[in-house]
Amino acid sequence: MTTFLGMPAGGGNLTGAPFPQAAREALGNAQLRRNLAKATGTIRAKRANVVGELPDWEGLRAAGAAIKDEVLANLDEHLVRFEEALTSRGTRVHWARDAAEANRVVADLVRATGTREVIKVKSMATVEIGLNEALAEIGVRAVETDLAELIVQLGHDRSSHILVPAIHRNRTEIRDVFRRGMPGVDPDLSDDPRALAEAAREHLRRKFLTVDVAISGANFAVAETGSLVVVESEGNGRMCLTLPRTLISVVGIEKLLPRWQDLEVFLQLLPRSSTGERMNPYTSVWTGPTEGQTSHVVLVDNGRTAALADPGGRAALRCIRCSACLNSCPVYERTGGHAYGSTYPGPIGAVLSPQLTGVDRNPTLPFASSLCGVCYDVCPVAIDIPSMLVHLRARVTGAKPATPESTAMRALAWAMSDARRWRRLLRLGRFGRLASRHVPLPGWSSARDLPEPPRQTFRDWWEARDERP
Repeated sequence: MTTFLGMPAGGGNLTGAPFPQAAREALGNAQLRRNLAKATGTIRAKRANVVGELPDWEGLRAAGAAIKDEVLANLDEHLVRFEEALTSRGTRVHWARDAAEANRVVADLVRATGTREVIKVKSMATVEIGLNEALAEIGVRAVETDLAELIVQLGHDRSSHILVPAIHRNRTEIRDVFRRGMPGVDPDLSDDPRALAEAAREHLRRKFLTVDVAISGANFAVAETGSLVVVESEGNGRMCLTLPRTLISVVGIEKLLPRWQDLEVFLQLLPRSSTGERMNPYTSVWTGPTEGQTSHVVLVDNGRTAALADPGGRAALRCIRCSACLNSCPVYERTGGHAYGSTYPGPIGAVLSPQLTGVDRNPTLPFASSLCGVCYDVCPVAIDIPSMLVHLRARVTGAKPATPESTAMRALAWAMSDARRWRRLLRLGRFGRLASRHVPLPGWSSARDLPEPPRQTFRDWWEARDERP
């Protein structure tokens, strides 16, 4: 695949209803707001505690930002290096320009195995491209093994959070979803968290032992070694990565890290920012297929090089999908993730989705923010989301047809952008005021003929012109 800056915009599950309309519906759901407030408040408090333990947190943030900027500055070289490392270790690499091409590649690989069912590690890239729907079209069922993703799937729902896709559900609602959608579940299942987890465990264990094809994403991809990294909390990912005979990993091209030692920084930043933990319960790293396994990696662009071409917005590609900005955002806490209409909700979604699709397809998301700045404060890789939102808002308004108001504002901005022009405009304004006071206006023979009040302006005269005798 030939890649170039400014490739066609991304597709898949990146657009939805306009944010104002969707947010209005979400605000009418009191239970949703209670669920969100409780969950995000708990995660925020845990994050604050573990971040406060590190005296060098700001140094880690700066290091993370610098590493990701190095990747973006030399992305072409790192991608070639990564492909060479993967190939040398027995993994076949595929390149996909957009969601449609990525789905087609994965569908062909799955079809070649003859299977009718695949298991999945939690992967935002596959949700972004709409892979489950694409597989369903060829008669293949994808089974989510992440507990929260499984809840969303069984409830015929949509993810509303980067880290906790079912954050909008409470445990009673989850129990009802399991009773309705999980085959063989106890009809008297309670809403006790242990009982719910055990029901999911029994359901998934059968899949792990019988399904031969797994699909994963990756939190990080190391160019130096050709390694893929998945961090998770349940161990389901490790089962998917090792048991099936065929492993297909769908990875966004911005997930790269240059060197193995760079993981040291991100394995401190990510768990603290995402789950409020010092380290992830499960960190799985694989470099090539396991014994008897066939391994494929699909590298997906889907608008990422278009975002890379924008100097004012490319820093959004630093994102490590920790969800700290969502958990801190007052707008997200009240509307939830569905209101954003994209796989990527919250503040990062408000800047990332319009860049992947083009602002013309997501014109309302840059305005889904109060610009309070808390998202920048908590971001582990120091993405200046507020400034980026302002940048994208300018692109949205700049693309709209000119109106008298916008023309006047552009003229005023032009005058105010230069001190000399602004001084001239001020002098002109003073002259106009003086003229309206002392120079006879049309229709009067002298200044003494001016009606009350004696210091009438031209606008007053113009509005009263039809009332004169």
